[in-house]
Amino acid sequence: MATKVHLAQRPEADELLGRSPLAALVGMLLDQQVPMEWAFTGPYTITQRLGADDLDAHEIAARDPERFAALLSEKPAVHRYPGSMAKRVQQLCQYLVDNYDGDAERVWKGVDSGKELFKRLNALPGFGKQKAQIFLALLGKQYGVRPEGWREAAGAYGEEGSHRSVADITGPETLAKVRAFKQEQKAAK
Repeated sequence: MATKVHLAQRPEADELLGRSPLAALVGMLLDQQVPMEWAFTGPYTITQRLGADDLDAHEIAARDPERFAALLSEKPAVHRYPGSMAKRVQQLCQYLVDNYDGDAERVWKGVDSGKELFKRLNALPGFGKQKAQIFLALLGKQYGVRPEGWREAAGAYGEEGSHRSVADITGPETLAKVRAFKQEQKAAK
């Protein structure tokens, strides 16, 4: 899966996101109520605190929940809500262990249609419709995972040339465009 991404805007965190399917999923899970780059730096921070070079779904799922929450709460915290997000990360990892033998890439590897991929992503703990569509768009636009109908399944997030979400961030300039789009959406509400 190795690809070059600029989601965290930090080379070491982006390198992990580019080679680790689980890190990419965890980053997407953390992407709520915090700046995108903070969320996508989270997987790197977790690996550093675990003394590892990648995340392991089996290991994370098996960790003591209180200790894992404390790990995410260390300063600087991995998320604004480190306790609840630690629980969500463990739930996601347990789901991957139970359904994909702990291999996050199996969620999308070999999937024939965008509709099926959306269904699989939407079933992940912590992923609702919007998060599943954004991650599907991210997979298609930046990771080369493009089953038939992926753009349609990703909805507006799959549109070529859009600047709606993390799926469209390829550097500081596109990050600014995505931020501007999100501010316009908030103002319109």
